[in-house]
Amino acid sequence: MSASTRQFDVIVLGAGAAGLMCAAVAGQRGRRVALLDHNGQPGRKILISGGGRCNFTNLHCGPGNFLSENPHFAKSALAGYQPRHFIELVERYGIAWHEKTLGQLFCDGPARAIVDMLLAECVAGNVEVALNAGGIAVESAGGEFRVASSAGAFTAGALVVATGGLSIPKLGATGLGYDLARQFGLAVVEPRPALVPLALGGAEARWTALAGVSAEVVAQGECKGLRGPVRFREKLLVTHRGLSGPAVLQASSYWRQGQALRVDFAPGAAAGAILAAMRQPGERRDEPALRQALRAILPQRLASFLAEAGGPQGWSNAALEARELELHRWEFHPVGTEGFEKAEVTAGGVDTAALNARTLEARAVPGLFFIGEVVDVTGHLGGFNFQWAWASAVAAARAV
Repeated sequence: MSASTRQFDVIVLGAGAAGLMCAAVAGQRGRRVALLDHNGQPGRKILISGGGRCNFTNLHCGPGNFLSENPHFAKSALAGYQPRHFIELVERYGIAWHEKTLGQLFCDGPARAIVDMLLAECVAGNVEVALNAGGIAVESAGGEFRVASSAGAFTAGALVVATGGLSIPKLGATGLGYDLARQFGLAVVEPRPALVPLALGGAEARWTALAGVSAEVVAQGECKGLRGPVRFREKLLVTHRGLSGPAVLQASSYWRQGQALRVDFAPGAAAGAILAAMRQPGERRDEPALRQALRAILPQRLASFLAEAGGPQGWSNAALEARELELHRWEFHPVGTEGFEKAEVTAGGVDTAALNARTLEARAVPGLFFIGEVVDVTGHLGGFNFQWAWASAVAAARAV
């Protein structure tokens, strides 16, 4: 170790939500902490989240709101640091907030307040923050981790990797965390875009003519290890490239290439009720009548499109019943996602089988921790990923 290498108890890589939180808590526990990031600005994803208001947690957060190869892994960390704990911190700093829908909590003002709060917590913990720390490389010997970077060299007995995933590369996302995991022999579940719009092609590309149309639907996702599908009742939005909106973003985390996406366009309608009038003797049975029936429950452009795109094979009662059933089980066949550029988070990541669920420490590498988005734990839309960042950060900070 050269004379220019600086000694700390803990080095945290990544000054995003998880990294800032972990550094602050560890520092306030009396640990000497260095926080490094290759960006010149901390908390960049925090600043743009929630439309600039930061959807910082969700009141209804629980293990069932997360996707992972091990659906039980997040339980311990989430139990140790709950939404009420972060709310207490927010209120201690006088940050006004409100509940929007479905338990989602947002700042009344700009998201900058959350970043400033976390930086103030780092100051309270005497954390040394090194930004613009490019070219980060890590070595380990004799129970110590040495980090070389353009901001200097650092050494510590504990290294916390909070470098995030691959989503939104224009904000500086890289695969450094996955590279470090592999360097130390940890497996990585293949990262993929999550909470991301889906693209349509082929015959389904005609849907893009409805760009801007939205409707409340139930979108369904399938997940290995679950007893049944995961359903999300929220808005679907048609875009110039395919499908988006909260319902589709939620389901996208479970969608895999080659799978269909099933959508219920009439989630509030009783079975058989939508086209019941058309099945009565003497009633009109044609496309205009179908369009009128659909307009009672759907936006006009969408109703007209569905009436034209998939009229019944004949107008018998059986054909109408089949058509109505299709409205509840409409299948799209996306050709892909819009990629990490449009993804809010990254699914996959460091395999949880390699980590201690209580501390987030690598089982085979003492002193090495992985937290936040870089881990194979992905939350639903609505503040859950931030809560995982806070909870996993605190779990590690209490153990370093």
